[in-house]
Amino acid sequence: MGTPSASKPMRADARRNYERILAVAREVFAEQGPDAPMDDIARRAGVGAGTLYRHFPCRETLIEAVYREDIERLCSLARELRETHEPFEALSQWMRAQVEFALMKRGLASTLKAAMDKDSETFALCRNILNEAAASVVKPAQEAGLIRADVEARDVLRMGHGLAVASDGVPEATDRMLSVLLDGLRVTA
Repeated sequence: MGTPSASKPMRADARRNYERILAVAREVFAEQGPDAPMDDIARRAGVGAGTLYRHFPCRETLIEAVYREDIERLCSLARELRETHEPFEALSQWMRAQVEFALMKRGLASTLKAAMDKDSETFALCRNILNEAAASVVKPAQEAGLIRADVEARDVLRMGHGLAVASDGVPEATDRMLSVLLDGLRVTA
């Protein structure tokens, strides 16, 4: 699938090439879309075509790896926030990151999602880890009695996405709308 094998560690130079290819592919896909020439990605990453195809045998594996890595970063943030912040603050900061992610990656993420098979393992994995990440910040806030018990993790994901869509083109409204949304999640006396 083009991902580093857990059973066979990558050499340091191979790992650097893999990471550089992903970083460059993210930039190139953002600039040119998912149909950008693979040779352009290899050239800008400073690797040969053979190195690129050794890591990513086809365009789809590269697209999926870029999308997966972006989603995994967002999900890792949920864990970090949960460990370092009070429950409502962790939820608030993660929702802010989710909205910023959706705003910054909106074109790229939707383009990459459109280029992926909706039945792919990567798409299912990303959906699952996003749901888990959202739950990991929602449940502690609910258990602490800080947000409504009827809020589901999936609701938080949908609201964050909706807020990003609503504030696209009016970034000055993002913080205000997010504050209103978060206040709406709070338990009322």
